[in-house]
Amino acid sequence: MGLDLTAPSLPVPANYIRPEHLQKTGYSMSATIVEKIFSQHCGRPVRAGEVVMAPVDAAMIHDITGPLAIRVFYEMGGERVFDPERIIMLFDHQVPADSIPAAENHVFMRRFAEEQGIHNYDMREGVCHQVVMEKGRAAPGEIVVGTDSHTCTYGAAGAFATGIGSTDMGFVLKFGALYFRVPESILLEIDGKFGQRVGAKDLILYLAGDIGADGATYMALEFTGRAIRDMDMAGRMTCANMAIEMGAKAGIIPPDATTRDYITERREVGSYDLASDPDASYRERRHYDITELAPQVAVPHNVDNVVDVTEVAGTKIDQVFIGSCTNGRYEDLAEAAEVIGAADRFADSVRVIVIPASRTEYLKALRAGLIERFVEAGALVEAPCCGPCMGGAFGLLAPGEVSLSTSNRNFRGRQGSTLASVYLSSPATAAASALYGEITDPREV
Repeated sequence: MGLDLTAPSLPVPANYIRPEHLQKTGYSMSATIVEKIFSQHCGRPVRAGEVVMAPVDAAMIHDITGPLAIRVFYEMGGERVFDPERIIMLFDHQVPADSIPAAENHVFMRRFAEEQGIHNYDMREGVCHQVVMEKGRAAPGEIVVGTDSHTCTYGAAGAFATGIGSTDMGFVLKFGALYFRVPESILLEIDGKFGQRVGAKDLILYLAGDIGADGATYMALEFTGRAIRDMDMAGRMTCANMAIEMGAKAGIIPPDATTRDYITERREVGSYDLASDPDASYRERRHYDITELAPQVAVPHNVDNVVDVTEVAGTKIDQVFIGSCTNGRYEDLAEAAEVIGAADRFADSVRVIVIPASRTEYLKALRAGLIERFVEAGALVEAPCCGPCMGGAFGLLAPGEVSLSTSNRNFRGRQGSTLASVYLSSPATAAASALYGEITDPREV
């Protein structure tokens, strides 16, 4: 391609978009927020559909995908990573180590971090996507990659964030850049106000059902509208997190005052004015009004198989999981606790697992008395990690069992046996269902 990768002449990554810089590079065309981010990083105007080599601002690896990426780095002749300060390492999928191979992977990554001078959050902080956000490792206008499909969560911060394979990450670790096909965008204008005990998870499930599992393949979903502007960062992270469930390369929310307040508590950022132009070219524009939206449930075995909770109310369940990178934040736990209210205990027929998404979120919930409330009601409250979400550590389902989960995937075998069934819902619906031992409309509790 004419690019010397042994000494790449690439633009220096920036922490935010400077419109005046885009003007200097000839940026004058109407563009989406994604096109603007890539134009800034490439130092020239680019359009959706172009294949470009772009520098990354940060790269995240965890205990499942990290070892392979590191091995690829070495196989490519890598000696020193491109910038240890831009690499984020932590363990969250199998923590504490639940097998000898898992423990060996942890040791391998710890040695790599020490060798390369990379700060390793190890198993102390929690789920990768929550930690990246709360540590301020993603910000407006940045390009962030991670070896996990739900890396798109960081789009809540106004970053272009996407999951990549471990082989691609090996390349990134060495060169600090990667080839991208700049994605086309779908504009989602979400207006209205949520009803009682209806929220961001219900919205994103509804969108998955409407758009379909492959309706946005390799595109960027841009979330706008009053409902998004009124949403806190926890809700925005829930929406961006599940963009991948529609096949999207990224989900992104134009940064605003809510974004700035969240980010500036965690790091310094300069001024930015980052938004799509009114006449930008989109692959598609969709409009939704959430005023009458009911609680939503994804039915086995696909995330886009979504129905109103009333259609599956009464379905017996064996396990409830409240947590994950989708819904393990303090706001989610508080929502669940509010539904529980003064009820004595969860149904005896249901085992309830609650896992805060990070140490920070755990401490918030602990200090607010939420952890005590969950334990009193009969839940197992675990240390911050992915838990049952991937089905690789604990909380697995036996054949024939049914789980209701606040996580992001309900594929066959996702949480254990391929003969088990997983339903997805909001924390409110999960908590209500845990009280009765069957899927329950939270508005009726």
